[in-house]
Amino acid sequence: MRYKEFKEYREKINKKILQEGTLNTKRFFSLDESVYLDRKLSRKTKELLGLVASVVLRCNDCILYHLDKCIEEGYTNEELYEALDVALIVGGSITIPHIRYAYEMIDEIRKS
Repeated sequence: MRYKEFKEYREKINKKILQEGTLNTKRFFSLDESVYLDRKLSRKTKELLGLVASVVLRCNDCILYHLDKCIEEGYTNEELYEALDVALIVGGSITIPHIRYAYEMIDEIRKS
């Protein structure tokens, strides 16, 4: 199961990075965490924005991370599919393999 392996790997390596990384790396991780807090935009909205950006940037690890967070925040499959439509329009046909991956991972996350 790729989803479970991804979560375990990410947690393990992020812990190592935060223990051994430079101050700049730690600051970036902290900034990344704080950007997703509820402010004028909700965390839920920000995770959906992160998903769309990840598809456009064609980063499958990022797609999986944001899908997981979006599902935790309560997005339905239909809402996620609409967001993926936005990514497709913005990113073009080169994003199709990553959208396929997203659809597959939505199912895998929901089954876990």
